[in-house]
Amino acid sequence: MLRQRTLKSLTRAVGVGVHSGHKVELTLRPAPPDTGVIFRRTDLPSPVDIPVNAWAVSDTRMASTISAGGDPGAPKVQTIEHLMSACAGLGLDNLYVDITGEEVPILDGSAASFVFLLQSAGIALQDAPKRFIRVKKAVEVREGEGKSLKWARLDPHHGYTLSFEIEFDHPAVNATGQRVSFDMGSGTYKQEIARARTFGFTKDVEMMRARGLGRGGSLDNVIVIDDYRVLNADGLRYGDEFAKHKILDAIGDLHIAGKPLLASYVAYKSGHALNNQLLRALLADETAYDIVTFEDERQAPRGMAELAPAW
Repeated sequence: MLRQRTLKSLTRAVGVGVHSGHKVELTLRPAPPDTGVIFRRTDLPSPVDIPVNAWAVSDTRMASTISAGGDPGAPKVQTIEHLMSACAGLGLDNLYVDITGEEVPILDGSAASFVFLLQSAGIALQDAPKRFIRVKKAVEVREGEGKSLKWARLDPHHGYTLSFEIEFDHPAVNATGQRVSFDMGSGTYKQEIARARTFGFTKDVEMMRARGLGRGGSLDNVIVIDDYRVLNADGLRYGDEFAKHKILDAIGDLHIAGKPLLASYVAYKSGHALNNQLLRALLADETAYDIVTFEDERQAPRGMAELAPAW
């Protein structure tokens, strides 16, 4: 049986939110089978639990934000996509995330620090079958037209692959690979995707600050690009780091579904908002998917049982 996974022990991290700039502490704890991922705001007078699901997403400006019941006015947790991406990459199904503020710390701007934290706690197999959302027919969402066109699509696939194309009219980005495809069954998430950092343009900083965003961003946790070049002294971690970070984000956004997907995801200039619209479109159509388990691991897609070692 392909089994669900949680942590063996708890682990903690302290950092700042990239948008709020506020210091926050995370405590990641094991959770029972079929719990999913639940964030708990422990800084509030009465702690509030916010289960992760597609309808809990209440804001997608520059990040994926969830709130209790999906109510924008309720207690919330911002910027969950990098931690969710790490959970997907390691095959984690069940997790409690205690948080002392309203934004997940950015750490180094990628998912690599979360991968390290989760693996340092140990990954435990649970006595319950791992449940997948298997896409049965194509689902697509589109926005804009002409040069402003963006789209994202899920197709049936016995496995989980992602392909993403970006398009920025900028010399620093044009000099890199702008299309990336990745197979989650390859076992290379940690090496090929997890270290890709978020990026931003200096020309957008004033606009973001005026909207209360980007207050915790720095060269330590964001790839910063001026009109011509990357400003970070150490340059890029991958030749196609910009596109790979978009794949990293998409993996996290789609893991908000609450279960891993069996699908082919293809997107052009998509982002947090369109990714969530795609999930909602899929889950709103009961003929478009089913929930499957694998009693015989050999029938599961290649690599799905080895996303991360359990010890």
